[in-house]
Amino acid sequence: MSKDTSDGSKGGGTRARRPIECSVCGATCKNRQYHQGPDRLTCEHCLLDSRKTLGGLIDDHPYEEFAEAIAAALDLREHETGLHSKRVAAHTLILARRDYSDPAILREIYWGSLLHDIGKIGVPDAILLKPGRLTEVEWKTMRQHPEYGSRILAKVPYFSLAGEIVLCHEERYDGTGYPRGLKGDAIPLPARLFAVVDAFDAMTFDRPYRQALPFDAAKREIIRMAGSQFDPDAVEALLLEELLLRETALLQYVDPELQA
Repeated sequence: MSKDTSDGSKGGGTRARRPIECSVCGATCKNRQYHQGPDRLTCEHCLLDSRKTLGGLIDDHPYEEFAEAIAAALDLREHETGLHSKRVAAHTLILARRDYSDPAILREIYWGSLLHDIGKIGVPDAILLKPGRLTEVEWKTMRQHPEYGSRILAKVPYFSLAGEIVLCHEERYDGTGYPRGLKGDAIPLPARLFAVVDAFDAMTFDRPYRQALPFDAAKREIIRMAGSQFDPDAVEALLLEELLLRETALLQYVDPELQA
């Protein structure tokens, strides 16, 4: 996010460079994405924390930072852009607040969305990170990750709903998903909300195998898949939060040495 450093003087002088700094936490990390507002920069961590507050998670919980650290490690393993898991968790929470008001339920929805891919711990790197098409045998292994994740969370107190989200996050509204081929309302509502948020995030941020789609192109694709891959009500809920999603989609990496 560089700027012209010329000060416009006849002598051709330059303004001194200052480091990019989050206006909330003061972070100047090169490995963070930032959102640039009219008069302030906000790092991805702080932007998403504000989303959590908006979604109803006001108080800290002793599990929170640990769960977010695990999610960040999973993202790092898969070479995700920025805080993919925290982004989809925060925005699933935003959608869920329209249907749930109990903070305990909202927190479980956040945790389940945050740790949706925890079962990929059981998938070998040779399969998970394979650049080409998976074989039938490899795909069978990959499709077990929701069940692996559900079993992991089943041992953690207060994670019953979170475990359901993890188990069902690859199900599709038309019944063609996995692992159980659930259809329509048989899929828990939080998992249906998560599915549309996760797909939209995948489309609007760079992936190891392709660049991000323009926001409006991703929006059209989500609308096109309403009723097949996604619950139409979940798609409608997503579209109602378009302004927040557009703001998030503007996150980008910046060079802390180039902000003038």
